[in-house]
Amino acid sequence: METQVRIYRVREGELDRFVDEWRAHVRPLRERFGFRVLGAWASEADDRFVWVLAYEGEDGLAAANARYYASEERAALDPDPARLLEVTEQLSARPVA
Repeated sequence: METQVRIYRVREGELDRFVDEWRAHVRPLRERFGFRVLGAWASEADDRFVWVLAYEGEDGLAAANARYYASEERAALDPDPARLLEVTEQLSARPVA
């Protein structure tokens, strides 16, 4: 299993909107593409959203991400939740506990 920690800085005042759109659209779509969401957290103090994404397919997380972003379903998200993000960071990680 490959895992990725994603850390987003959301535009000020838009954290709740982003979380709502992520829950309604991004998470279900990711799961349809074979990903698992291991957890997600929001920090109102600094408008950050952090989530952990996992993928177990033989083609690997990078290929699965490329397929997800190239899909018609992802392109059809309107409005695109990414419009609410100022900074994104992605870290490959492995469980240690």
